[in-house]
Amino acid sequence: MAQYKGAASEAGRAMHLMKKREKQREQMEQMKQRIAEENIMKSNIDKKFSAHYDAVEAELKSSTVGLVTLNDMKAKQEALVKEREKQLAKKEQSKELQLKLEKLREKERKKEAKRKISSLSFTLEEEEEAGDEEDEVAVYEEELEREEVSTKKRKLGKNPDVDTSFLPDRDREEEENRLREELRQEWEAKQEKIKSEEIEITFSYWDGSGHRRTVKMKKGNTMQQFLQKALEILRKDFSELRSAGVEQLMYIKEDLIIPHHHSFYDFIVTKARGKSGPLFNFDVHDDVRLLSDATVEKDESHAGKVVLRSWYEKNKHIFPASRWEPYDPEKKWDKYTIR
Repeated sequence: MAQYKGAASEAGRAMHLMKKREKQREQMEQMKQRIAEENIMKSNIDKKFSAHYDAVEAELKSSTVGLVTLNDMKAKQEALVKEREKQLAKKEQSKELQLKLEKLREKERKKEAKRKISSLSFTLEEEEEAGDEEDEVAVYEEELEREEVSTKKRKLGKNPDVDTSFLPDRDREEEENRLREELRQEWEAKQEKIKSEEIEITFSYWDGSGHRRTVKMKKGNTMQQFLQKALEILRKDFSELRSAGVEQLMYIKEDLIIPHHHSFYDFIVTKARGKSGPLFNFDVHDDVRLLSDATVEKDESHAGKVVLRSWYEKNKHIFPASRWEPYDPEKKWDKYTIR
């Protein structure tokens, strides 16, 4: 007699569908997990690349100071990239050794657990195998420590072929400063020697006509010091000067009114030029303007004039006072003229 099997077949079919769906769900979860792992791996790679680039860039900036050619910059960058890649490779190798060591230790821990659980003793062969594994662990530990020490000691050295003269150098700078100070002191000593040298100044007290006198001064003396000494010489011969002070006198050299604060040294070292002759020569030639109709003066110096300021104010519209003007160190006189 035939039996009804519909309920059993339906139940089997339903069970088959449930298993199929469960399998699909597991596959879907595995796919999601794989995608997530790939994304994490990609993110880690990007981070490593970014860190690698930043490290190379920082090292390149610190090792290139001053002006560097494009070829030198490229060579330096390539060398740093290679060195950085070597460091990363060493780190990866160190990580791999660490992982192997961890695996071996884990394996050893599992065997130790089995030994505790089992009351059976290990055979001689198993003990030898364990000994070999312990030796292998020791070898890996030693290699890992050696790698870590090598990584710590590794540093970038200086390339002896690269020109580093443009880089800061404390010893070189100290030597340059010392030489600079020696030259400065030597120059100052030479200038002081020049300033202390005596010079004979021929001048003419001018009150409409010339009254020539001479006085010895030092090249470092100022015009005020010179006028004070000239006043002492002139007072006994000219009554109008007996009550006059230095501030009431003017010194005229080559048609220029010389300020009191300037020194003879100032004009000598700069080879200063005036309107009608050099300001740095104090030897005397006759003024041809008073002797003839010459229009161009030779390259000769004339006796400077000492004048009362009051006389100048009254006669500045009359020759020769009409030619006088204040001395301006910025103004250049290319040619000497007398009119």
